[in-house]
Amino acid sequence: MDRLEAMTTLLAAVECGSLSKASRHLGLPLATVSRKVAELETHLNATLLIRSAKGLEMTPAGRSYVTAAKSILEQLTEAERAASGEYTEPKGDLAVTAPIMFGRMHMLPAVTRFLSAFPEVAVSLVLTDRVTHFLDDQVDVALRIGELPDSSLIATRLGSVRRLVCAAPDYLAANGVPKTPDDLARHSVISFDGVSSPTTWIFASEGSEITTSFRSRLSVNTIDAAIDAGLGGAGLIRANSYQVGDHVRSGRLAIVLENFEPAPRPVHLVYDKQNRLPLKLRAFVDFVIPRLRERLMHAAL
Repeated sequence: MDRLEAMTTLLAAVECGSLSKASRHLGLPLATVSRKVAELETHLNATLLIRSAKGLEMTPAGRSYVTAAKSILEQLTEAERAASGEYTEPKGDLAVTAPIMFGRMHMLPAVTRFLSAFPEVAVSLVLTDRVTHFLDDQVDVALRIGELPDSSLIATRLGSVRRLVCAAPDYLAANGVPKTPDDLARHSVISFDGVSSPTTWIFASEGSEITTSFRSRLSVNTIDAAIDAGLGGAGLIRANSYQVGDHVRSGRLAIVLENFEPAPRPVHLVYDKQNRLPLKLRAFVDFVIPRLRERLMHAAL
């Protein structure tokens, strides 16, 4: 039995919450994961995990062993990073994720400049509007828009973005300018289900949130399509300020319902907390943070 491999398998099972999730995370058959945990328990002559309706639960022996195993594997990882030179010069691979449109507009230019400055680092930039998980998706750095849940991750605030309702001037001239969220019922609304519910939008009024329902005349699954439809005069759209900033400044879109605009959404760069950051990660964070802050400031409406 390879004890380090068995420790890794056990920790994956505990962190994922089940053997089946651990098998997917590790890319191993479920039977192999189950066998490795069983072999480790036989070797230790102790029960480490108990399967229950709630998932996996650790026994007292399991909690003690997992704490020790985690410390051992962390020390091994540190030793490997030191030996490979990760703490002497920035080099190696980084996995970075960001929302699709923000990533294309702002993260990608920062990443390409970073690669020019640090030729020994390679970046895998994944643009997706779904929330990625650091463990399951093996992410090093993530850009997140919106309030963050409490976690052990390190989050550095970059700025904020507004949630705007816009329409083409020609559409407003023909259909009138909505004065309150209730007026949405009398307008053509283009919804994008990646941003909010396709039939409700949340606004703010006198310090409270209000939810307004409407019938969407057109529902699309990408923000680019929603913006194009809005530019074409098909109706009202809701988007983040960085997504429509250029169109608003050029006069191709006009903002409406500003008095009911919800609070700006924060933008953070998030990465995993480690005792000692590899230089490639520290270099990336230090390089992109001021550049993304500057881009957000210039893009603000």
